[in-house]
Amino acid sequence: MVIVKQLTADHEVNQRLREMGFGEEQRIKVITLQNNVLCQVCNARLGLSAKLAENILVQPVAPMRLAA
Repeated sequence: MVIVKQLTADHEVNQRLREMGFGEEQRIKVITLQNNVLCQVCNARLGLSAKLAENILVQPVAPMRLAA
């Protein structure tokens, strides 16, 4: 799980990413990191090219601990 911190593509690409749910402070679940990046965002699975994914700067989220 990661949080989107910054989008670094040009304005039009950043706007499209935001429309798809990759806005700043959005939590994203990364499913695969291979040639393409598969993510779960806003209850939908989306695939991004590795080149496009490089424009999304993220911060890992520490796993939540459940109280015993």
